[in-house]
Parts: sequence; C-alpha cells; structure tokens
Amino acid sequence: MHAYYFDNQPGDQRLPHHNLEPSSSVDVETLKRIKVESWNIPVEKGYEEKLDDIAKERAYKNRDVITLSKENLGEDFEEKIKVFYKEHIHEDEEIRYILSGGGFFDVRQASTDAWIRLAVSPGDLLVIPAGIYHRFTVNEGNMAQAVRLFKDEPKWMAIYRGEESDANPHRIEYLKSIAVDA
Repeated sequence: MHAYYFDNQPGDQRLPHHNLEPSSSVDVETLKRIKVESWNIPVEKGYEEKLDDIAKERAYKNRDVITLSKENLGEDFEEKIKVFYKEHIHEDEEIRYILSGGGFFDVRQASTDAWIRLAVSPGDLLVIPAGIYHRFTVNEGNMAQAVRLFKDEPKWMAIYRGEESDANPHRIEYLKSIAVDA
C-alpha cells in the first residue's frame, strides 16, 4: 500500500491524483494517528491462514468476496463506482484484503480535512476505523476483487456525509479516539 495526500485536481477518480512531491507522501505514523491500519500478506498459498489469524484476533466472524468490474457488474458498474466514491462513514470498521486488481481508498484526515489516498493492490490488507470519512474507487484497471471481513452478518451500510453522519455516535467516538473535538 502506498499512502499520499490526494491532489484535489479535477479528473477521473480512477487516476492516481498524486503530485509526486516528497511532501505529499504520508508515513505510517500519520496513518496510525488516524487509526488506519494495514498489512501486506502476499496472495499466494497460505494467505488464508494469516487472514484467519487476523480475523480471529479482531473478532471477525464472517467474510465474503466482492468483485468490482465491468464484467461482473455489467451496466451497473459505473453507478456502483459512483456510490462507493461518495464520502461516507460506517458504524463498523471496514476491513478489506485485496486479492486482485487494485484501487484507492481515500480517508479524511480529521485535523485538516485533507484526503489521504491509499493505493491498494493484491496482498494489501486495510482496516479503516468506524466513523472515519472515506470513499473508494477502482484504479484505471477498472477491477478490484477483495475479501471483506465482518464482525457480524455481511453488510455494507453507508452513512453519507452530512448532519446525520456528523452527529453519529460512531463518528463522535472516532473523533475522541484521535483527540479531535466533535
């Protein structure tokens, strides 16, 4: 995974949006401060055992595999990508292990409101905390396949940014956990 500040330039969301200046890189400590965690577990024989260990440690009971591609979603592909790219929070942490393809998770740095772009590729495992504003898009390859892990039944319920999300108890708890006033 490669993390950097999103350049906020207009253009296709599937492009890297990276200005390549050294100051745009985001280090692991910055990600830790906003409670974003990541690992790299090569996609090869044996990755399932490592994924099982992390799921057990974090009390994940369920999982599924999602494939975002034109081939898989047909005419719904462009609309689905727009839905995932709309800024939102979840009431559960979001954990994804990339099996193939790639994409970008953008997370808001609460203290600055800047977007941090997390470029993910096969083998990347990402944990996005409950309550953090984020969004997702595939990259120019237009395909991402990921294992999604869940504490309970598989679900994906977005709360889009607005008054409701700002007042959400999970959002408020997240801000407290990173020492930002709600």
